[in-house]
Amino acid sequence: MTVLLSVLIAVVVLAVVLLLMAVRIVKQYERGVLFRFGRLVGTREPGLRLIVPVVDVLHRVSLRIVTMPIQSQGIITRDNVSVDVSAVAYFKVVEPVKAVIAIENVYAAIDQIAQTTLRKVVGQHTLDETLSETDRINLDIREILDVSTVDWGVEVTLVELKDIQLPDSMKRAMARQAEAEREKRAKIINAEGESLAAAALGDASDTMMAHPLALQLRNLQSLVEIGVDKNSTVVFPAPLMTTIAELGSFLAREKGAAAAGTPAPAAPVANGAAPPAAPVPSS
Repeated sequence: MTVLLSVLIAVVVLAVVLLLMAVRIVKQYERGVLFRFGRLVGTREPGLRLIVPVVDVLHRVSLRIVTMPIQSQGIITRDNVSVDVSAVAYFKVVEPVKAVIAIENVYAAIDQIAQTTLRKVVGQHTLDETLSETDRINLDIREILDVSTVDWGVEVTLVELKDIQLPDSMKRAMARQAEAEREKRAKIINAEGESLAAAALGDASDTMMAHPLALQLRNLQSLVEIGVDKNSTVVFPAPLMTTIAELGSFLAREKGAAAAGTPAPAAPVANGAAPPAAPVPSS
């Protein structure tokens, strides 16, 4: 009786152990790849799954997107500049069977091929292209990785250059180049301003030559400005002196005519100006 009880207990324990070994849970973001006696049987969907203990082996494969940093490495660009570049890759398993059968460790393989591809692609570009065309470099790396990993059941969704470290000497050279570029733009702006100012002065000169009175008024304005500065020496241009002499003669003749009771002679008429009107006799 005791022996029978012991056997019964052993059978129950063995059944419980076998049941525990036969139960597998496949999560929502996983797929199960089932092998029986080492031969592929198929895949198992998420949920509670039963397998034959010892006979069956179930590999669970995650279908979530994996973030894999690509460690920084020294790369020589096409124009022989040494830079340290790091990146990050995003990929996911789309065919669980291939990810289990085609390669032993898909994550380690992608890490290695991502490093070599990063070095290869960046080495084909100059430093300026590497700094300014990161989107194109990211796309080139992703396309190469996607083609290389398609047989592994993996899809590379995104690759991004994360950090580009330049040598100190190159940083100083780029700073000097940026400063020279700013000075160049400033000189161009100054030259354009001087050109516009010269054109405006030319237009003003043409206008004054066409209207002598405007030129004389400008000369008088200049004298007023000189007087404001309280300079001890004032230079009078010859045309201005002639104009002042003519005005003085006209005023003297007008004063003499007023004293004699005769009409004053006409004042000098400027070019294009109408003569003064004759006086109307009073009744």
